[in-house]
Amino acid sequence: MNIVAVTACPTGIAHTYMAAEKLEKTAKALGHHIKVETQGAMGIENELTAADIKAADAVLFAVDIEVEKNERFAGKKVVNVPVQLAIRDPKGVLAKLL
Repeated sequence: MNIVAVTACPTGIAHTYMAAEKLEKTAKALGHHIKVETQGAMGIENELTAADIKAADAVLFAVDIEVEKNERFAGKKVVNVPVQLAIRDPKGVLAKLL
């Protein structure tokens, strides 16, 4: 499965990046391809392109704040979860995309 994800927390310092790392490691272990955009204190990093989003089978927002530039995902089914859930149970979160 080709997945794109956005992670973001209110402070954008630790949890944003912890969730991204957990999702990337777990997706890889499960045989999925994932690209994760982080929206943290440094702004948008590893920004998803229009091609990334178009090619995605699933879109995941692991966020506790509103996603910046969320109009890019119009027409895509988006699964929203709290960022803490992505940290604690990345396998369960990815299962929601199936």
